[in-house]
Amino acid sequence: MKKTLLLVETLFVLGAVGCGAPEDSLPEGPQPSLSASDEDLTTSGCTQLTPSSVKASGDDGTGSVAANSLDDRLDTRWSSLGKGQWIDYDLGATKGLGAISVAWHQGNTRINTFTVSVSPDGMSYTQVYSGKSLGTTTAAETYAFTPVNTRRVRIYVQGNNLNDWASIAEARPCAGTVNPAPTPGGIVWRGDFESGDRNQWDGTQMVSSDRLQVIPSPVREGGYALKATVKQGDDPINSSGNRNEIFKQTKEPSGSEYWYRWSTRFAADFPNVNTWQLFTQWHHDGCCGSPPVEFYVYGQEMRLNIGGDPGVIVWKTPLVRDVWHDFIFHVKWSPNSTVGFVELYYDGNLVLPKRSIATQYSGQLNYLKIGLYRNDTVAPVGVVYHDGWVMGRTKADVLDANYQLK
Repeated sequence: MKKTLLLVETLFVLGAVGCGAPEDSLPEGPQPSLSASDEDLTTSGCTQLTPSSVKASGDDGTGSVAANSLDDRLDTRWSSLGKGQWIDYDLGATKGLGAISVAWHQGNTRINTFTVSVSPDGMSYTQVYSGKSLGTTTAAETYAFTPVNTRRVRIYVQGNNLNDWASIAEARPCAGTVNPAPTPGGIVWRGDFESGDRNQWDGTQMVSSDRLQVIPSPVREGGYALKATVKQGDDPINSSGNRNEIFKQTKEPSGSEYWYRWSTRFAADFPNVNTWQLFTQWHHDGCCGSPPVEFYVYGQEMRLNIGGDPGVIVWKTPLVRDVWHDFIFHVKWSPNSTVGFVELYYDGNLVLPKRSIATQYSGQLNYLKIGLYRNDTVAPVGVVYHDGWVMGRTKADVLDANYQLK
């Protein structure tokens, strides 16, 4: 990276080209070339951090990609149309962050509305700044906030006073003074349905909304739980088996270690069949085959299988219907069996001491799916309830996240 960042306002004033009129929905056009000496490129109030990578929600399809915001040039940019577009910088490791410096494309004519959020892992984001650009300069504007330790920083753009384009010529995260080491604990994500809907999760695979209902009763804690229903023939993704599932793109990195807590309840008439009925799984991001981690019912047993098909059944217990079952699951994610491990607490008791085992497939990350997924030979209707989902960095985190149990 060059020693400085952005062109000062007096060097060049952008003309009325680029995004065009507010009603223009076409990609932004080419811009005049800019030239400047290093002395003309500057940031104010920013000790720059060098991101290891950058990604965005989209671009204009004509070359205005996210990487342009790090190329030390003002004649390139990242652009994407639509309110809520974002650009996300990975700092490569957890670092202290206290501001972000942004040179807005056509920043002397546009007032951009935006927020800044941070994340330790690229999954759960916390907003740290909300505001507007000045609309009077093409030079860098530095936006300061209370310093935090973070791995990623994301700018969400809600359009500008002329149109709905998000357009950034250059941006740099700025160092902030905080504790040198990140806090080891903390809640990473909640999926406990206390929002009263499914919005805590990333998406669904269901044939209709009545198959995945957020309900006020029965609940294990708080005010809401998820009711998952599967009927024979439910196949929303044209795949093997029948299912209705909700998923979270947890994408835990290899070598990461997390704790998960949740509760599951099986209806009084839950089918008794000698075949698989999955209620919780961490599925690999490949297209096919059994997931590397799966909790399922087989006949009159609940089981935990690691490693796909056939895999290894590392725990099982008799199935009891119409009661809540409480799980705390401790995992180190790795395709290496000498690195990865699992540990399970069930109904408050340690039932599976830490066991070394591969918990990922090589070259693939996992994501979480819950609900009900079963063999398509099962004819009776199946109903499963889920509640209290929380993901944390320590056992204390997930235990402290409890609402009053019912």
